[in-house]
Amino acid sequence: MSMSKSAMPTTAAPLLPALGFKLSLMMFLQYAIWGAWLPLLYPFLMGHRHFTADQCGVILASGAIGAVIGPFLAGQLADRHFNTERVLAASHFGGAVLVWFLASTERFEVFVGMSLVYGLIYAPTLSLTNSLALHHLPDRDRDFGKVRLWGTVGWIFAGITMAQWLFFQHTPEGAAEVVTAAQNAGMTDAFKFAAGLGLVMAFFCLTLPKTPPSKGESKNATFEALGEIKRKPLLILFLLAIPVSCIHQFYFVHTASFLGGIQVGAEGFVAFLNKLFGVGGGGLMTIGQMSEILVLAAIPFLAKSMSRRSLLAIGLIAYALRMWLFGNFELVGPAGLMFGLALHGLCFGCFIFVAFMIVDENTTGDVRASAQGLFNLVIVGVGIIVGSLIATAATRWATTDGVLSYTELFSYPMYASIACLIILLLTYPRENTRKQNS
Repeated sequence: MSMSKSAMPTTAAPLLPALGFKLSLMMFLQYAIWGAWLPLLYPFLMGHRHFTADQCGVILASGAIGAVIGPFLAGQLADRHFNTERVLAASHFGGAVLVWFLASTERFEVFVGMSLVYGLIYAPTLSLTNSLALHHLPDRDRDFGKVRLWGTVGWIFAGITMAQWLFFQHTPEGAAEVVTAAQNAGMTDAFKFAAGLGLVMAFFCLTLPKTPPSKGESKNATFEALGEIKRKPLLILFLLAIPVSCIHQFYFVHTASFLGGIQVGAEGFVAFLNKLFGVGGGGLMTIGQMSEILVLAAIPFLAKSMSRRSLLAIGLIAYALRMWLFGNFELVGPAGLMFGLALHGLCFGCFIFVAFMIVDENTTGDVRASAQGLFNLVIVGVGIIVGSLIATAATRWATTDGVLSYTELFSYPMYASIACLIILLLTYPRENTRKQNS
């Protein structure tokens, strides 16, 4: 029996090379800016600025507080008033100026204030680049992974560039304490590098495809998006995202210091890794982003054959296993450590990346940027505020007689990951519940 034209399956148009290049370069610059300094922030604050753990927690949380407010403003601007690419250009220009001055800021109060403003300006750009790309891509399942993975490439480029810079320019001969102090001081350059990338991104955004605001019935796109989030599976996803964001932040607060300590004065295989990835921990952390590329490349195929619930569960299992491997480094050795770093690809790809896809496919078109912004608020806002305070306070809980136990420190996010997995399996719908977006 022949099918009528109306019943024939439709195939999405191919992604044009010029559009794919622009969206990929946008993602590359977006995450290179972040990857240049974020992994090094905690050791820089503790080891060079000599702030206390509690002060570091406040600084990390202050940036996230700005991220809580920012998505409401940026999402509303992009959904209702200005082209998304223009909002991105203005945000990145302001962010470049701020991060440049962070390099030379020594007073705690000033650093807190500038971090808050930077979070207000930069954090919304994460969701806006997602919404802009998804707006122009002909097939989200097929194309978004290929475009977004270039953000991961950008993070790797920035992380290894800074780590090699520390290795060649800020690693003198001497005792471990001398080497560590010099490397921590050299991390100042990471902020300057990020500022330069930010200026490039600001001007590049003006060349992106025009993405005008939608004209929804409600004047406030954020309130309209909140109404859609009340339904499953979005409500469960948003609630789980808070503790998962805390776990994610725990990784970024402590991993560079953890790895940096292992790298100083290392011999054998770890010394070989230092030559490849640089020092200070940030370069070695890019192993996680390298695995992320493979996961993101596989997502278009996995998304068609696996439920969203299964993908989210894989991400949570990876979070727990990674923390166990870190906490048991003496048992698993460098090979186990490398595997733990590589699990970051599953952590990010199968939970956070898939979560953004779920948000996009379960919200209507005219509030999509605000919905993405609200989820971004949870991931880089609320969760990081709580996660920063917990992660820095945990150093006191895991310290005995002045010695920090990484086994105990990393056990906290491990158990939290297991708890999130149990909640997911008990509450999240088994089937794919996807709305047909307009």
